[in-house]
Amino acid sequence: MPAMPPPESPLGRLMATLPRSGRVEWIGLRPKRDMPMRSTDAAEATCGGGLAGDRYTGGSGKRGVTLIQAEHLPAIAALSGHDGVAPALLRRNVVVSGIPLVALKGRRFRIGEVLLEGTDSCDPCSRMEEALGPGGFNAMRGMGGLCARIVEGGTFRIGDAVTALDVVVDLEDAP
Repeated sequence: MPAMPPPESPLGRLMATLPRSGRVEWIGLRPKRDMPMRSTDAAEATCGGGLAGDRYTGGSGKRGVTLIQAEHLPAIAALSGHDGVAPALLRRNVVVSGIPLVALKGRRFRIGEVLLEGTDSCDPCSRMEEALGPGGFNAMRGMGGLCARIVEGGTFRIGDAVTALDVVVDLEDAP
């Protein structure tokens, strides 16, 4: 990813300005590969690792948590020919509303007690063809969400605020 613009530049100021905080709408964990997601009201995040009870809990680094935009779910459903899409089908850990996740890439943000760092886009995988039907992969392109590293562990819950912080991270230098 190219370096972020200097914070004092016009583009840097635009990228740093968010209209409001977001909100956690849904949380899901997948205990093992090829197992369905199970929804939960709260999750325990481990610094440098993942979410307790999720298959990536053992130190997944840049992909400790995956998030998807709630506002994208109706668009994904429409593009894949469905009336609606259950969050568990999309295999992301957290559904967030009210804040553009793309704006959190390269930034630190807080959900509940947990400090996260947006590391990369969470692009769809071929499993979306099975979950959504033919064309499911393309229906999600550009709307797959965000991967994040857990910087400080703790608990977060449905209803918790998702708040962007002023800390911008140079992802080219990140481990």
